[in-house]
Amino acid sequence: MVTKSTKTPKKSTPKKAEPKKAVAKKAAPEKAAPKTPKKAPRGPRRATISDGPPLTLEQAQAVVRSTQAPRRGTRRALVVDATPASVGKEREQLEKQQREERERRVEEYKATMELLKKRGVKGLGPPETEKRRAATPGGGGRRRAPGVTDPNAGKPLQIFAEGDSWFDYPVPLFGGGIVLRLQKKLGVPVLNLAKAGDEARFMLGVKERQIIVQQLTNGCPAGGPWDAMLFSGGGNDIVDNPMALWITDFDPNIPVVNHIHPARFAAALDLVRFAYEDLIGLRDQLSPTTHLIFHAYDFAIPDGRGVCFMGPWLQPTFKLRKFPTQAAGFNVVKAMLQKFAAMLTALEGAHPNVTFINGQGTLAPVTTSWHNELHPTKTGFQTFADLFHAKLKAMFPGRVL
Repeated sequence: MVTKSTKTPKKSTPKKAEPKKAVAKKAAPEKAAPKTPKKAPRGPRRATISDGPPLTLEQAQAVVRSTQAPRRGTRRALVVDATPASVGKEREQLEKQQREERERRVEEYKATMELLKKRGVKGLGPPETEKRRAATPGGGGRRRAPGVTDPNAGKPLQIFAEGDSWFDYPVPLFGGGIVLRLQKKLGVPVLNLAKAGDEARFMLGVKERQIIVQQLTNGCPAGGPWDAMLFSGGGNDIVDNPMALWITDFDPNIPVVNHIHPARFAAALDLVRFAYEDLIGLRDQLSPTTHLIFHAYDFAIPDGRGVCFMGPWLQPTFKLRKFPTQAAGFNVVKAMLQKFAAMLTALEGAHPNVTFINGQGTLAPVTTSWHNELHPTKTGFQTFADLFHAKLKAMFPGRVL
């Protein structure tokens, strides 16, 4: 019998996995050296606000204001119970607001004048580039107007102003004082640093003198020295509460104008004169080519009218001194202002590059000529702006409209 033999099965050896064939990586192509790009044909230059035809003052101001970020006003807390500390805080806030407003005016003036110097003032003459082209033989451009010999003809006049409310009348919707109305006629901006209520003795005192020194030293923010400085000061120095010191009690037995105490009023007027003399000295030292232009106030009427909770500035003294009529007080005011004008006339004659615009008698001596005791109506301020415009146009031919 044949039996089946039992065989031990062989252990199967697992097959070794064949190594994967390495896939050859494609070599990255070598980076070609960067080729120098060919210069693209030069296209037209992108226009800027400095390009284009000459502008009017209003157009230039609109362009500048559209490019400036709006400024937020400083909110002031209402002071209920005044203390020395709260009054001091209010004064700090007021000075800060005045400083910020001055900086805003300088910034806007600079941008406006730079724009007008580049593009030209419409109606005044070609901008600088056109003037240079006109000076070149065969260069074209407009010729200088017959009779105009000023080499700066067509160049915008650079003016700044310091003073009181006759230059900067801040009553809402009134249109300002002399300066805002004047620059519209000139066709060029005026840097107006005036502040309502300011006095000549303070404008040339320690703090405010620094503003004048800075302007005369540094010159126009748009470049070059100032051509002219307008100054309005002295009115606030001789009115309001202190006026009672140099007006005497009414006496029907003496001429009305003799109610001005000679020595006391002379002392008050001397302080004003000292301020003007210091201003002339600063100009002579720091910017001798800058022309100083002064003016006199017209004959105010002491009718007791104030504005915006300010004033009256004249009538209280005449009530205190028992003047029987408004006309009597008017004659005293007129005499004081005539002495003020005589002082400025003397300064004009004693110093070069000083011009005095005496507008006294310009306004009719009636209350309808005045917005209140110290300030003319809109028409009155415009009339004085016209006086300044005529004088500047004669002094600087070809540089104002």
